[in-house]
Amino acid sequence: MPRVSYRSSDVDLMARMMRAEAEGEGKQGMLYVGNVIVNRLNANCLDFKNLRTVPHVIYQIQGSNYSFEAVQKGTLFYQKARTAEKRLAKQNLDYWRQHPAKYALWYFNPYAPCPPTWYDQPFSGQFKSHCFYEPKPGTCDSVYIGR
Repeated sequence: MPRVSYRSSDVDLMARMMRAEAEGEGKQGMLYVGNVIVNRLNANCLDFKNLRTVPHVIYQIQGSNYSFEAVQKGTLFYQKARTAEKRLAKQNLDYWRQHPAKYALWYFNPYAPCPPTWYDQPFSGQFKSHCFYEPKPGTCDSVYIGR
């Protein structure tokens, strides 16, 4: 049973986002980004309430900006999904979940050492340039449940 329900168009969309956000960090980096996408879809807490589909997560607006920078500032996101990234996205949607993004809901590239918190959420680890953050204990228990 997959971690979330999805359609083939969701795989394509997620693959495009994974590539746009982490192509320079290789397959592992793209898997971590995909993991955050699926975690946000499952979370239904904090900044991620009532997200029901992959497009809801990808195109979510927080404040006056998209949650994922690549939607408004990148060209890779608007290119056709490639087979390799689609395979990775499907892995995330079906089963893949690993530290430091196992429970992460946020990541960013600070171009400096990772701060110990990000908007008051604890640092869970780093992969190459991306710092990952998971919710504080007791604030989003749903992210820790399930596959």
